[in-house]
Amino acid sequence: MQVYVAKNSGFCRGVKNAVDTALSVPAENTYILGEIIHNAEVVKSIADRGLKVVENFSEIPDGATVIFRSHGVPLSYYAECEKRNIKIIDCTCKFVNNTQKIVRDEYAKGNFIVICGEPTHPEVISLQGWCENSALVVNSEDCNFWQIREKNVSIVAQTTFSVEKFEKIIKNIGKLCEKSVAVFKTICYTTVDRQLEAKQLASVCDAMIVIGGLNSSNTNKLYDICRESCANVIRLADADKFDYDKIRNFNKIGIVSGASTPNAQTREVLLKMEEKSTEVNATSSMADVVAKIDSESKFRKGQIVTATISEATEDGLQILLPYSKKEIPLSKDELDCEEYKSEDYASKIGEPIDLMVVELKPSLKLSQKMIKLLEQEEQVIADIEAGNEFQTVCTGFNKGGLVGQVGTYSVFVPAKEIRPGFVQDLSKYVGKNLRLRMIEIKRERRTEIIASQRVIIQEERDAKAAAKAAKEAEFFDAISEGDIVEGKVERATNFGAFVSVGGFDCLAHISDLSWTGVKEVTDVLELGKTYQFKILKIDRENKKVSIGYKQLQPQPWDLAADKYHVGEVIKGKVVRIVPFGAFVEVEKGIDGLVHVSQISHERIETPATVLNVGDEVEAKIMAFDVEAKKMNLSIKALLPEQERRPRAERAEGEEKRGRAPRKDDGELSSWSDGSISVGTSIGDLLNKAEKKD
Repeated sequence: MQVYVAKNSGFCRGVKNAVDTALSVPAENTYILGEIIHNAEVVKSIADRGLKVVENFSEIPDGATVIFRSHGVPLSYYAECEKRNIKIIDCTCKFVNNTQKIVRDEYAKGNFIVICGEPTHPEVISLQGWCENSALVVNSEDCNFWQIREKNVSIVAQTTFSVEKFEKIIKNIGKLCEKSVAVFKTICYTTVDRQLEAKQLASVCDAMIVIGGLNSSNTNKLYDICRESCANVIRLADADKFDYDKIRNFNKIGIVSGASTPNAQTREVLLKMEEKSTEVNATSSMADVVAKIDSESKFRKGQIVTATISEATEDGLQILLPYSKKEIPLSKDELDCEEYKSEDYASKIGEPIDLMVVELKPSLKLSQKMIKLLEQEEQVIADIEAGNEFQTVCTGFNKGGLVGQVGTYSVFVPAKEIRPGFVQDLSKYVGKNLRLRMIEIKRERRTEIIASQRVIIQEERDAKAAAKAAKEAEFFDAISEGDIVEGKVERATNFGAFVSVGGFDCLAHISDLSWTGVKEVTDVLELGKTYQFKILKIDRENKKVSIGYKQLQPQPWDLAADKYHVGEVIKGKVVRIVPFGAFVEVEKGIDGLVHVSQISHERIETPATVLNVGDEVEAKIMAFDVEAKKMNLSIKALLPEQERRPRAERAEGEEKRGRAPRKDDGELSSWSDGSISVGTSIGDLLNKAEKKD
């Protein structure tokens, strides 16, 4: 008969911590809220110490001490303890505590919580207390999920829930829900390992023995898993219920135990098998089988073994492994203590000590310190499994992607998960820090985290784009054409200035900077300086806003009435010559017209015969209309008056022949928008003056 004991058997870390605490704290006025674990033998040993087990929180008197077991409690209990001066010894499993925080945070975001687990299990009851008992608890993929169809859902799992069931449930919810579904894989990874090992062992054994309290949820799940792969599965609450006759005809026997089952109970079953096998003349003693199993397990790297301290020396300890008569040295450097002193350990000879197998070759090496490091690593892995971001340094790459390390876990980032888009050169990431989120953890043959950096980068880009879109929407809702806004000049181009108005880029076209026109933006605006602008046009569809600066500045003609008056003499530059006169720039934005008749006392055929563009001239203001933005100038009014010659007699029929105008027949003209209206001739005015005299 061959007997195989699962490596992951007995107390998990959370249960061990709770049991050790209950067995060591002062018993006086100390209460345990619910059974510390689902194991009658352990519960009895704790009760024998004098600790009181109560089922309801109200049974705990004010000022007492309470132990919260590994399953955890509702959030409100902490505030109630503070109110009633109850001292808390919190033994909540760190995996459970992590799930509690997820439930609290996701519920605060407004998401609907789904808990995969047993509704009556203490852990599930505690989780309900972190979301005001509003969660939907499901334990089967066949549950009715229609009530969450139109909700944003966040899914967690009882830490000891079936991995297979959990995967089926989240798959069904994902198909049904129309909104977002956030999945947090909160099943304890030691539970995952335990279930996986039970399945593998059951598939190769003729019979399986499952040891643990009959009301233990995780033990019952192990029983269900074993039944799927093995036809002969025996459920034992403890060693007293063992019946050898049920297994005597099987060659390969597998043994698994729940997280709340002490190792001592498993060993009792093994010893009973030894006793019975001797009675039926077994070919080998059960002690050999036990030693073989223990030897096989202790020589697996990473295994935790309980040894006995046999001697304390200056260099460290001598320890004795279970079922072994040979002592093994334990270096003082591998002990979990600040400073090693042999005398401190001399009193501990004969006491148990938990150690981890860290090396197998060339010789067996054990460590106590590594257990603490792994406990810390467990919290890190729990955070990673909860979907939190973690970091690692890229140590290399292969054809498929990048590799790194987190504690004892290797990390692999597929090439497509490095960043959005294709990455051609993987070597440039070696030695650089990677920000990652877990895709999955593989534990079949070696512990490996498959992770993605791309999802984090994409989420940040999406969040940035969403924030920008929200800010833009808020900006466009707050502005209207004609509004006066304040903006900071950020950039200058040859066609205008980009101005930040409330964090949004608006364009002030160069034509809207000055009434007189500019060649460079910086002729009017200074980079980095804040000005007031007027909103001219809003294009919500294309996210564009046009603004103007000159629209808030006075035009040259608005100030002209205070600066210029009829009869004054101005100096200006000829800027344009037309057949009927010349335009003189009085100042930027103000031009005056010198009619051809007002250029010289002599009659001229065209202004170009006397004036050139760019000539500096003096002229007298003859007429001035601010509203019409017109100014009539005269150059000849400043020239010496010449003696007028007698007017020649008009020859008979001359008018009919259409003679050319005489030089002294100058015209007094008005102008508007480039057009000319011919008025009274100078000759007619002189005739009228003579008659009047």
